[in-house]
Amino acid sequence: MALGTVGQLEQVISQALARPVEAAQAYVRQQAAKNVDETGWKEKGRRAWLWTVVTTWVSVFVIRFSRGSKGIRELLGEDVPGVVGSDRYSAYSFLPLSHRQVCWAHLRRDFQKRIDRGGESGEIGEILLALTDQMFAWWHRVRDGTRQRRSFQTYMVDHKARMPLYLWWGTKYAQEKSANTCQEILGVESALWTFVYRQGVEPTNNAVERALRHGVLWRKSSFGTHSEAGSRFAERVMTAVTTLRQQKRDVLAYLTLAGQAATRGQPAPSLLPTKKQHASLF
Repeated sequence: MALGTVGQLEQVISQALARPVEAAQAYVRQQAAKNVDETGWKEKGRRAWLWTVVTTWVSVFVIRFSRGSKGIRELLGEDVPGVVGSDRYSAYSFLPLSHRQVCWAHLRRDFQKRIDRGGESGEIGEILLALTDQMFAWWHRVRDGTRQRRSFQTYMVDHKARMPLYLWWGTKYAQEKSANTCQEILGVESALWTFVYRQGVEPTNNAVERALRHGVLWRKSSFGTHSEAGSRFAERVMTAVTTLRQQKRDVLAYLTLAGQAATRGQPAPSLLPTKKQHASLF
């Protein structure tokens, strides 16, 4: 098969996926819990970013030249319902803290860095890391059904009181870099605990980081995309493949049906979950 034919077929599939992906974008915007992250990308040699939003049944990828809040708004819309799980990147600061969940996996890594620095920073880091690991131990039991959420919420009352105290201690007595990190975390402290009370919200951003790995490998092997049309193909096919795998649907079978529908002038199958899949969450 000629190289030009491959490019032509990519565009056939890209056009076939356009409407299902638009529906997927509308779907994730309305979900009560979603996780968002971004990684670097290249389009025609120009710096860009691959943004990803992950929900239980649908994930969406978009390639944009903005890494700031503009990129997030294009992905999630101007008025964002539900809770957004993310890291502490400042682009998310336009979101109310009550609609955010800050990633505890990132926090845990920051606390380990405090330990590695030693001194007062190390002592504070050890306490914060111990509190974090205890919280994760309790949370894992909630998630596997061996502990009631109500009991977990009771246990977390003490954690919610102690964590800000040790962070404040860090702002006063730790090394400058560690003190600044503690101050930054205190600024979003209320967004640390959303998952404790909101059903469906996870304490980490791990799901979206796993979803981004395919994009990272694509960027490293092909150096991004070389046209706007190439970027649309990349984001649409990554959206389709990731979403289909989440729903345990056959990727090749779906893309085959989408291509056949395109040649007949018919719409491609939907990427949205079935009512039965939605019902399985409750």
